[in-house]
Amino acid sequence: MNETAPRTAELVVIPSTETVAAHAQTAAMFVHTDADYHLSAAAQEAVAAGMPASTLRAYTKDWNAFAAWCASTGRIALPATPETVAEYVTHLTTAISPRTGKPLGPASIDRALASITTWHGFNDKTPPQTKGARRVLAGYKAKLAMTHSAQAKTRKAEPAVPDALRSMLATLDRSILAGMRNAALLLLGYATAARISELVALNLDDVRETEDGLLVNVYRSKVKMFTETAVPYGKLPSTCPVRAVRALLVAMAAAERTSGPLFVRVDRHGKIAAPMTRGGRPIGDLEGRMTPKAAADVVTNVAEAAGLEGSWTGHSLRRGFATAARRDGASLERIGRHGGWKDGSTALLGYLEEGDRWTNNPVAGL
Repeated sequence: MNETAPRTAELVVIPSTETVAAHAQTAAMFVHTDADYHLSAAAQEAVAAGMPASTLRAYTKDWNAFAAWCASTGRIALPATPETVAEYVTHLTTAISPRTGKPLGPASIDRALASITTWHGFNDKTPPQTKGARRVLAGYKAKLAMTHSAQAKTRKAEPAVPDALRSMLATLDRSILAGMRNAALLLLGYATAARISELVALNLDDVRETEDGLLVNVYRSKVKMFTETAVPYGKLPSTCPVRAVRALLVAMAAAERTSGPLFVRVDRHGKIAAPMTRGGRPIGDLEGRMTPKAAADVVTNVAEAAGLEGSWTGHSLRRGFATAARRDGASLERIGRHGGWKDGSTALLGYLEEGDRWTNNPVAGL
């Protein structure tokens, strides 16, 4: 026999007037004010400092171009409306760039959009909604693809795989300081898979030789940490990064450089260049450290001297390492940890797919 248990009466508590007032006062204490939504000048500067210098320079250039366009068209740049951003992207798809003689490519326009939203954040403004601008950009990409424009294809640096590196090294006179420096730059850049900015940031005391090779203390800018990267001896003296760096260190010591940057500017007389000045004032790195652009130019110029075709940049060394390591059977984890890639990096996965293009082709054997 089923019996229904008697229901007990629910106790309803009516809060007192004092309790209601106390809750209201507590809630009022946690209401956001205008101060909660603003950054001080110092905080804005600190946020900007967390961005790579090259990215910040590019965003600054893009933002200045956007602000100038807004001024010329009677629009407000900060804060910008979604309509203004969509109009600007439309303008960029047709405006002729003085540098190239044609409109900007999709990647450059995408970066311009990123700079606009980032700059709003820097200035405590809500970034504009970019859905309309993104649709304009998507249509532009489709148009370029349908017309087989070269701009529709992503420009990639050629990978400096071992065969290419050997050709590049063969063009260098390694009996002089500039040749020693360039050989060490190419081989160490490849062996550490360092970004060109990370490579030129190395100091002499960041490189330590051991019985097994070099231990290189590289600051990986994307993951914001130092990694001690092991670089073993190469099979051949001519392509051995350990021997190339050792030769450079000996030459630097002979020039009385035992501290400071590893890669320095060399003048046309084959000596470490003196500090640069402009109007009597020093400019650039006072110790003569190479800039990322100067180091990238070395890669470009040496590749050209070797007669290599395609686009050769500072990124060719890092990309070449990933491609060659994958072709040689190295795992994703080993490659990523050695080169300081973030876990799940889409850029790294792209390099590995290129490395697998022929060695692990799904069509082979069908």
